[in-house]
Amino acid sequence: MTATLKAPSTFYHLHPSLGDFGLRLVDPPTDSPLLHEWVTHPKARYWMMQDASVADVLAEHEAIEMNAHHFAYMGLYHYRARFLVEVYDPARSELAGVYDPAPGDVGMHVLTAPSDQPIPGFTKGVMETVMRLLFEGFEAERVVVEPDVGNEAIHRLNEFVGFRPQRAVELEDKQGLLSFCTRIDFERSAARGVHP
Repeated sequence: MTATLKAPSTFYHLHPSLGDFGLRLVDPPTDSPLLHEWVTHPKARYWMMQDASVADVLAEHEAIEMNAHHFAYMGLYHYRARFLVEVYDPARSELAGVYDPAPGDVGMHVLTAPSDQPIPGFTKGVMETVMRLLFEGFEAERVVVEPDVGNEAIHRLNEFVGFRPQRAVELEDKQGLLSFCTRIDFERSAARGVHP
């Protein structure tokens, strides 16, 4: 039996070059229309909600809100909603069937909003903020991710913050690349200014 994750209601990070990032728990009734726009955009195909309705998104986030082992955060940049983060306990997920979760493991999914005016370095800033949320806010010892093996863009971002790919795993709706990042991996990553 794993302990319940410690989940902060808000988190703030001042990025040295990009400025203010923040996170707050998703409010399903308020946020679902905007989240629906994001998850049904072609850019979000790996989120696997392309055909979802606003009601589907609302139901999904109401279920997360009621789950003591799964959390959804609205990510803010300069106080505007710009990304979504899901945090979960791998021991209480389907990952428990493909690897042995260790105490202090925390799982994560991240989605940035579609934009017509990309900001240089923005997605890297998002990833660094999310990792700080997990290591500082959730007190994770190790972060676990399982992105689709074909999602090259997220593989590059994961490498930037220190993730080490382990192996491909068969999950319910995809083949995922099981990857891990410890606190030391993050501190030694390009995100922290360390270059190989």
